[in-house]
Amino acid sequence: MTVGSWLASRTPSPPDELAARIRAALGAALSLPASEASAACVEAMASIVEELLEAPEAGRDRALDLLAADALISYAFEAASDFPSSLSERAAAAMSRIAALGDAGGAPSSHDASGAAW
Repeated sequence: MTVGSWLASRTPSPPDELAARIRAALGAALSLPASEASAACVEAMASIVEELLEAPEAGRDRALDLLAADALISYAFEAASDFPSSLSERAAAAMSRIAALGDAGGAPSSHDASGAAW
């Protein structure tokens, strides 16, 4: 199963326009193994939020992006719950990534401060 097929199996399905934006944000990550869904969704969400933060003039026209970012982080935690033994670690890493979005110099990372991977 791939990230794309895992995403397609989620119910209820999001509206078509939102589903398309989520898939676009995931891009090539859709073909990764489903075990990578959590990390892929966190990074896709972060990419959208970084774009929004770089466009302070963005307004209501970017509402779909905000909805997609929200859906992606929800999917990230849902995917992480498929691996109960590492849920805490994955959640902490995701939260570290989210927190880094607010830092002026926060560089993207696939690891949290302790070195744990998503």
